[in-house]
Amino acid sequence: MDKNIINSIKKDEVFAIIPARSGSKGVKNKNIKLLCGYPMIAYSIIAAKLSPAIKRVIVTTDSPEYAKLANKYGAETPFLRPAEISQDYSTDLEFMEHCINWLYENEKSVPEYFVHLRPTTPLRQLEYIEKAVTEIKKDKNSTSLRSAHISTHPPFKWFKMSEDGYFRSILGVATNDEANNPRQKFDNVYIPDGYVDVLKTEFIVKNDLMHGQNMVPFIVPEIVDIDAKKDIELLEYFIQKYNSEIFKYLTENFEKENIQ
Repeated sequence: MDKNIINSIKKDEVFAIIPARSGSKGVKNKNIKLLCGYPMIAYSIIAAKLSPAIKRVIVTTDSPEYAKLANKYGAETPFLRPAEISQDYSTDLEFMEHCINWLYENEKSVPEYFVHLRPTTPLRQLEYIEKAVTEIKKDKNSTSLRSAHISTHPPFKWFKMSEDGYFRSILGVATNDEANNPRQKFDNVYIPDGYVDVLKTEFIVKNDLMHGQNMVPFIVPEIVDIDAKKDIELLEYFIQKYNSEIFKYLTENFEKENIQ
């Protein structure tokens, strides 16, 4: 990347970036699948719009249809993501660098921070987004912040099958009997999720990496992430049961969709 981008960074400015490529294989059109009558992407857009720390909400998508929906719920889509970085094996770094480059070339400035919100994690508490931004701003040595929840099934207890057909500890650091100890005897292990990540533009530009080694741990409640149709049914139950602030805002300000 052009290292001159660093000179155009606006200190303390925060944008949200929401990736929503089309072509999902597991659940077709997953990012705009209806949840309680509203497209999945709308929940992340509204979460960002209701967060005081976030100045702008940008959706990066390769789909004009997705872009139109994103605009309806208040997000900007200043560009369409190129097809070559919108494939099954495309990386998050590719769309981040594309967005940063576009802002630099077309607006001559970029924010210091990007709040990365994945549409497939639609049920969030707004206070966690604000807290995440505050936490990374406090840590000057950090390279990024990533949310995760504690694993209730630590991998230290898992097995793999050896070449001779027997179970062995998956990590090779414990005997089978040690692996059978209560989970409380093992170190806590955290599973990264899509609740909220915060990225530093300067680090990305300098290193062509997203997260780096000084990743601030940000512990959040365990959440439902959409990977299969059954996850949608479970998520709808939780959304309606807890009447989340985001869902309440949607019902008060938007009519339900009829997306096929």
